[in-house]
Amino acid sequence: MLASAALMFVSFAIAAPPARAQNFFTGGSAPSFTASQADRGKTAYAASCANCHGSNLEDGEFGPALKGTAFQQKWGAQSPAALFAYMQQKMPPASPGQLTAQTYADLEAYILQANGAAPGSKELTASDLGGASAQAQSQAPPVAKPVFQRDVLPIRGNHDAIYKAAMAHRAAELENLTPVTDAMLDHVPNADWLTWRRTYSSLGYSPLAQINKSDVRNLNLAWSRALPPSANEIDPLVHDGVLFIESGSTIQALDGATGDLLWQYVRQLPDVLLKGSDSTLRGMAIYEDKLFAPTADGHVVALNIKTGKLVWDHEIVVPLNGVYAHSNHDYRLDGAPLVVHGKVIEGVSLGITNPSGGCFIVGLDANTGNELWRFHTIARPGQPGGDSWNGWPVDERYGASVWTSGSYDPKRNLVYFGTGNTYDVSTLLQPHEPSQGDSNDGLYTESTVALDPDTGKLVWYYQHMNRDVWDLDWVFEQLLLTLPVNGKPTDLVVSGGKMALFDAVDRANGKYAFSKDLGLQNLVTSIDPKTGKKNIDPKLEPVANKTELVCPSSNGARNWPSTSYNPVTHILYVPLAENCMDYTWVPGTPAQTAAGGLDIRFGVRPRPDSDGKMGRLDAVNLETKKIVWMDRQRAPIASAMLATAGGLVFDGLQNRQFTAYDASNGKPLWHAGLNATPSSYPIAYAAGGKEYIAVVSGGGSPLDGGDTSLAPELANPPGGITLWIFALPSAHP
Repeated sequence: MLASAALMFVSFAIAAPPARAQNFFTGGSAPSFTASQADRGKTAYAASCANCHGSNLEDGEFGPALKGTAFQQKWGAQSPAALFAYMQQKMPPASPGQLTAQTYADLEAYILQANGAAPGSKELTASDLGGASAQAQSQAPPVAKPVFQRDVLPIRGNHDAIYKAAMAHRAAELENLTPVTDAMLDHVPNADWLTWRRTYSSLGYSPLAQINKSDVRNLNLAWSRALPPSANEIDPLVHDGVLFIESGSTIQALDGATGDLLWQYVRQLPDVLLKGSDSTLRGMAIYEDKLFAPTADGHVVALNIKTGKLVWDHEIVVPLNGVYAHSNHDYRLDGAPLVVHGKVIEGVSLGITNPSGGCFIVGLDANTGNELWRFHTIARPGQPGGDSWNGWPVDERYGASVWTSGSYDPKRNLVYFGTGNTYDVSTLLQPHEPSQGDSNDGLYTESTVALDPDTGKLVWYYQHMNRDVWDLDWVFEQLLLTLPVNGKPTDLVVSGGKMALFDAVDRANGKYAFSKDLGLQNLVTSIDPKTGKKNIDPKLEPVANKTELVCPSSNGARNWPSTSYNPVTHILYVPLAENCMDYTWVPGTPAQTAAGGLDIRFGVRPRPDSDGKMGRLDAVNLETKKIVWMDRQRAPIASAMLATAGGLVFDGLQNRQFTAYDASNGKPLWHAGLNATPSSYPIAYAAGGKEYIAVVSGGGSPLDGGDTSLAPELANPPGGITLWIFALPSAHP
């Protein structure tokens, strides 16, 4: 699943073993660098690059290899200065040029050494490579206290009658915020967007209809606001006309009608986190008088919704050796919290390293932040599925990340979360000695787990894909909906993985109901109609060091951009990318396997039958299992879907377009060109009786690098994190 965007060279090539040559630059002489400088570069690489390219420069999910024959062929014909300039201008994708010039030089020294160049006695400086010299950035300062700012105007400003009236209006708006109750979370007011994907059912659907098929052509920009840099994937919340949003190190409360700042909370982060500019934080939660948010340094904080003041701060990601840095932590927080019965439920995903024993979900007390329970997403011995790891002990099982927020069924008092794969696939392909007769399903990877929100106890699980060794996660939104099964209305949880293959199971017990394959994968040849078990094409089973063409790529035919479901029409809107990958399993030594090394390699490529159109939007009727309409275009889809009762569906593309379609037939009705890719979750809300559509633009997600490489002419600007709000003009209410 997704790691935060980092150093990413656009190439379709698969890594090859590093060359032994002292210098692979045929376009210039070998630059001099020192061993200590290469060590500094290694530290900087772990902080800003390893998320995409892997800890060994060739084992990353979202970036091509930075060592080996393919890399050397690409960059060897150019000068060392060309590589340096590329890094400075393009990397990291979320905030290019954010590192110091000397840090980029240190990174180049590390890459040179990894490609066989021998260190010397003279350091490689930024000025040697055509850049300005600078001191390397401090890597691990102490974590400072958060800063709260309410009145952001200068203390000695002109506090005249106009100022006082404006501040009184803002204070009254905050004072009018009502507590969010359990009943409100169960039945969200039409004007609000209270949780990730709006409701407990995670449908991404708004009942607002002021903006509809007949008037959407009149949609105009109401207001916009620049946000602190981040890797985007942002989902704002709205309650009583106040919009809450988190980007980078900052959480803000804004007037939903005007964009005026009501308060902001700024978290002081370690320098290595670059003010959260490389962080993905997909959402927050509201309950009673508190706003709950994950932070870039692995905490969950509770803020007072009326003031922004810190109520409590709970550390979930505990730094190794007491010092926080990207290079030495195991976990991270990506998904939004889910609040149920006063429990703040947060899933944890892997960080730079592959955490021993896998990931987990925690339940925190909403009033105090104290941890109440913890559920491990890797099955333990004695639990159901505890014997499904090929005989490997618990501390040598890895993965099962929880990248996405969960859903909740109040009727059954169950929360549902999806889990990811393991990146150490040798554990599932090579039995541990002795194997003790274990299966190699690898539970609870690639599963929907149903938990009791009050205790964290597992009630049931359903594994969508046993022994996934291709990084084709099944970890996305858990849609709660009701459809006829065998002629009887049945409450279902529907989930789709990267293969764009959707499963429906009974919400009460996990019993399999049906599947729908959108036809973009070549791994699964058939599905058992009773159990849903997937049968794999034997020709695509991994063979050590043999490259196979697998569709889709590890970026997925679909990924974090969520679907949207209209409960009235039963139509599911699915954002898709048509792609494939060159897949290679590169098994390590037994010691490397036991240490959790990523042992699979990827290279994204177009489908063999591609006509050049990479982006696709499918409208699927889940009741009839038929595709109602399909829209295909060159640009891959960049945003989640938003469907509304106005008969509309919105999405954003990687050509910077934000589009409204007729939800019944896919006809484009309106579009806006934004400043950057809208890699986020659009929402609809109302303030003062007026409907608004919100979307956040600004690239930085790994999909912005991986999928855009299929259409490189798009050349989207990175960064530029901006909140765009659209509404009808007054003449068209």
